[in-house]
Amino acid sequence: MAKEKEPVFLFVGIYDDATIAEDDLGIVRDLHEAKVIGTYDAGIAVKDADGDVKVKRSGSEHAGWTGAGAGAVVGLLFPPSIIAMAAAGGAVGGVIGHFSRGLSRSDVKDLGELLDAGQAALIVIGKDRISAELEKAGLRAGKRTEKELSVDAGDLQTQLSAAAKADTD
Repeated sequence: MAKEKEPVFLFVGIYDDATIAEDDLGIVRDLHEAKVIGTYDAGIAVKDADGDVKVKRSGSEHAGWTGAGAGAVVGLLFPPSIIAMAAAGGAVGGVIGHFSRGLSRSDVKDLGELLDAGQAALIVIGKDRISAELEKAGLRAGKRTEKELSVDAGDLQTQLSAAAKADTD
């Protein structure tokens, strides 16, 4: 009997203030430490006035994944940011490819259009559907969405581990 695939969920919250997004990232970490949400990866993407998107803060090594997942989502949703990521470490490319197979083109387009210049996005990837828990915890995102990705959590873990290993070599 084949092992059932474990789903992966993507949550994106949009903020007018990056500081509030960072505070909400702390709430995500607190929820994980309290075992309200399971394994996750998260980061903050900020779009400047010129339209450039940068990952301002990422990483969740204590949560089981490596920090590369949120960066890969940024690279997929905001393609010009891939160039900056490639300069920082090319291992994220395999993870971007994994996510690109897990989201439809229309989902990528819709998610990419959520972030306007001057705004920040809290990006959380996890094995659990988390939007209800984040809502209860009082996240202050002005806009938010959650998507189930057509990828397997085990396969994603393998890709994230490979990216983390390549970045430390």
